[in-house]
Amino acid sequence: METAPDGCYWRIRSTGKAHYEFVLEEGREFIEPDIMLATIKIPDGTPSIVKKYSVSDEQALLTIVRYNRLIDIFLGITCYSLQNHLRTTVDGIGQIETDELYVGVDKKGRQFIMPVQAKGGTDKLGITQIEQDIELCRQKYPELICRAIACQFITSNIVAMFEFAVEDGRIVKENERHYQMIDAKEITGEDLFQYNSH
Repeated sequence: METAPDGCYWRIRSTGKAHYEFVLEEGREFIEPDIMLATIKIPDGTPSIVKKYSVSDEQALLTIVRYNRLIDIFLGITCYSLQNHLRTTVDGIGQIETDELYVGVDKKGRQFIMPVQAKGGTDKLGITQIEQDIELCRQKYPELICRAIACQFITSNIVAMFEFAVEDGRIVKENERHYQMIDAKEITGEDLFQYNSH
């Protein structure tokens, strides 16, 4: 890292089965939630028995996202979980794993593929995983519109959601929202007035 110029970092990119290269990138190595962003309260629809038996932070996060339809809310389209923990091979990269894969449709009938990366605890989201997810969708689902998503716990009941795209050959963050899972009775009229005014 000491050899990287200011504002840049080195990362390892997979270029095929058991082949890697060092790449100098601009920006930051890890994706972190914007601490200035407002938090949106969402009625928590996660069944209590599911919460009780969720095994890991990552699994608990994916469960919260699924039961509360956070992908639908975040993107404004109807989404369905297609497969989780998908392991596959991508040309030019090698083997990859995507935490969950969603498909979706909007009011115009357009169809989407959404790869989702999830991080709980102290794990950090990396650019490489997003890059691999986008390439997976380009190769395996070329007829669908790819919207690459990541989610991360900020606290045990606040989830940061991110959407990414490719711009000039690099991964950029297109959208970010923070959702707080809360009992519906705790969402006040003032909260709703605030949401309605935006």
